[in-house]
Amino acid sequence: MKLSLRSLTITAAVLWGGSFLVVSGANLLWPPYGAAFLEIMSSLYPGYEAAGTPGSVIVGTLYAIFDGAIGGAFFAWIYNCFAG
Repeated sequence: MKLSLRSLTITAAVLWGGSFLVVSGANLLWPPYGAAFLEIMSSLYPGYEAAGTPGSVIVGTLYAIFDGAIGGAFFAWIYNCFAG
C-alpha cells in the first residue's frame, strides 16, 4: 500500500505549522513558555527571531508550514519507494 504524497504533505504541514503556532502563541501570552524550543527554531529558520512579537509568530509559522510540507513529502516519497 502506497501513501498519498499530497495528503501526507498537507497533513505534515498543518501539524507542524499548527504546533509551532500554538507554542509561539503561548509564548506571547506566557513569555517563558517554549522559549528553548523557539530559540532552537530561530537557529534553524533564517530570518526568524524568537522575539515574542506577532510578526515573529507569523514568520515562524510560515517557515514551519513550509518545513512540514517538505518533510511530509520526503517521508511519503521514501516510504513509497520501499513499499512498492
